[in-house]
This record gives sequence, structure tokens and C-alpha cells, in this order.
Amino acid sequence: MYSIRKTTADDFESIKALYKKVAEHTIGIARSKNEISDVYIHNFINSALSNGIELVIENPANPHELIAEIHCYKLIPNVFDHILSELTIVVDPDFHSKGLGRLIFTSLLDYVKNNRTDILRIELVTRESNLKAISFYKSLGFLQEGRMEYRIKSPSGGFEADIPMAWFNKNFERIN
Repeated sequence: MYSIRKTTADDFESIKALYKKVAEHTIGIARSKNEISDVYIHNFINSALSNGIELVIENPANPHELIAEIHCYKLIPNVFDHILSELTIVVDPDFHSKGLGRLIFTSLLDYVKNNRTDILRIELVTRESNLKAISFYKSLGFLQEGRMEYRIKSPSGGFEADIPMAWFNKNFERIN
């Protein structure tokens, strides 16, 4: 069975390997394999550990290998203190269609509902051609909030829109 846990700083190499593997596939993440750098991985791990959430799923057959990761974190200006943003989720392509994306995503949302009542919204963006992801996010309760036209440049030189989406925490408690 799959188990979810919070990320630690010791997960750096395993997270980097997972991101490089996912980046090899065109429907993975926006970054290419050569854009998965130590700086990129360190930045989001440090941001998530200091002011956000990051969860991972280990391979049951090899606990040193991660097969899914999700993270989001607060943006720096205090006016955004109620938001978790920069959400990214990756699932090892060898483990697609096993429900791991839904499992780790619902774990993140449940954690926010039950433990982060200071968070009102979680934000993400996805490319307009990724209809499977848009449908998936909507099934989790995310709302489409618009379109950012000509934002994504394809390798062929064409452009497509990025779709901003948000999920709202029903357990949010305004603290003032």
C-alpha cells in the first residue's frame, strides 16, 4: 500500500530524480529535464518547508525512491498570507493511473482543511491543452478563474493559454 509523508531536507536527491524523470514526458511539468537544477529543487523544498506544505509518496518496493510529490507555499508579500501558491504535483510515469495523484492531492487538501485554517485558497496554473489535468483539478473542487493568453510557448513556436485555478478552504478562520 502507498503511504504519504511530509518531505524532509534529506529527500533532495530523490525529489530531483523524480522531477527529472517526469520532465522527460511532454505531459509532465512545464520544465524540461535540463531545467531541473539543484537550485530549482532547493528553492521549492526550502520554501515549502519554511512556509508551506510538501508531501511525498515512497515506492513501496524501494523506500529510497519517491514516486509522487506535491508542494505549495506562501508568497512573500504579507497581503498574500492567506494563500498557498506555486502548487506543483508530479507522479512517476511508471505509476500513472494508480490513483496516486488523487491520493496525494486529497491528502494535501485535507491537511489544509484540518490543520491550516489560516489558509483561504490554494492556487495553481495549468496549460489549456492539458484537459485531463483541468478536469482532475475541477473534480477536487478547484475553480477556473480565467485565462492567461499566449503564456506558454511550445517547442514548435506556437503559444497557448495558462489556466489559473483556485481551491477555497471552507475551514478558513480569519485571524485579525
